[in-house]
Amino acid sequence: MSLFELFCTFFYIGLFTIGGGIVAITLMQQTIVQRGLITEEQFYNMVAISESTPGPLGTNMATYIGYNLYGIPGGIITTIGEVLPSLIIIVIIAKFLQKFNKSLYVKGALAFLRPVTTGLILVPVVQIFIFNMFNIPEQFSLSYLFSFENLKGFIDWINLAGYAVIFFLMMKFKMHPILTILLGALFGIIFL
Repeated sequence: MSLFELFCTFFYIGLFTIGGGIVAITLMQQTIVQRGLITEEQFYNMVAISESTPGPLGTNMATYIGYNLYGIPGGIITTIGEVLPSLIIIVIIAKFLQKFNKSLYVKGALAFLRPVTTGLILVPVVQIFIFNMFNIPEQFSLSYLFSFENLKGFIDWINLAGYAVIFFLMMKFKMHPILTILLGALFGIIFL
């Protein structure tokens, strides 16, 4: 994939990620991972790092993926591609703000987009959870789960324990999100 194709890919992602960066994760996975530019494991590591760093998640992911593929020029190109559609749309909306604000079509479209965006946010959350909790073999079938030996190795018990402990601490002690991120990073460094 050339830098121009990479720019076009991230322009497309930026154009259709209504709802923020978490929605962009699904589109990035479909366009970047399925084309074989990076592995699924690299992608999920990039998601974890992008969520841990300051700034918008979609922009962080775009920058990281571009940098990983083409160095600094790739990071710059993908960031511009990701951000440019939003900038263009915001300028257009600002010009016609009063007209858009009163339009029944816009209100209807936003009412439709809210549940769609919720679903798009839920997809990467479930995918990341499954990727981290289960060791799914390439040739998976339900009969695989009926063997006790297979079932022991199917669930990643270390990750499950880490999630459970951090979730308990979050709920019981109302931990600050930064502390949660630091504990998760420490857990990953020690146990993984």
